[in-house]
Amino acid sequence: MEQKNRCFWANPKNPKYLAYHDEEWGRPVYSDQKLFEFLLLESFQAGLSWECVLNKREDFAVSFDSFDAKKIAAYKDDKIETLMQNKKIIRNRRKIEATIKNAGIFLQIQKEYGSFSDYLWGFTNGKVLYEIGKTSSPLSDKISKDLQRRGMKFVGTTIIYSYLQAVGILFSHEKNCYLYQEYFQKK
Repeated sequence: MEQKNRCFWANPKNPKYLAYHDEEWGRPVYSDQKLFEFLLLESFQAGLSWECVLNKREDFAVSFDSFDAKKIAAYKDDKIETLMQNKKIIRNRRKIEATIKNAGIFLQIQKEYGSFSDYLWGFTNGKVLYEIGKTSSPLSDKISKDLQRRGMKFVGTTIIYSYLQAVGILFSHEKNCYLYQEYFQKK
């Protein structure tokens, strides 16, 4: 990849990380399928680095039925045991069980709001917000509390803040990053 100024965290030695930074992170996501994928991956990040999770993304997709919330919500004990034996993913029973529970709650939110996207983007009235240098905010606090009230796990304010950055509700590219320049030149 060509040399560009990027956010400090984008590891220049990891092509997956650079592609993620350049092509996905901070770009608005409206697809429920993709929103669930990022929610699942962010919940597995708890206590780990995003790079660790990103490097296992394809294996997560295979192991978790292409991030299909309906299929995941129906997982039983035998599937949990299969996942616990899979060395290609993060094998944390609490996170796996939380993912199954979260999938069911995700589906309930879809029914209630018409889509998870409508629910999530409703917190900002569809607007993208610009913030840098934070790990939580009143917005992530509010969404985190609502998801926890509904029964989701591994959705604390820091995880939700990262999630909001990933799905483009929070645009957090640094001012010296070429994507910041591109974004604000368009405005």
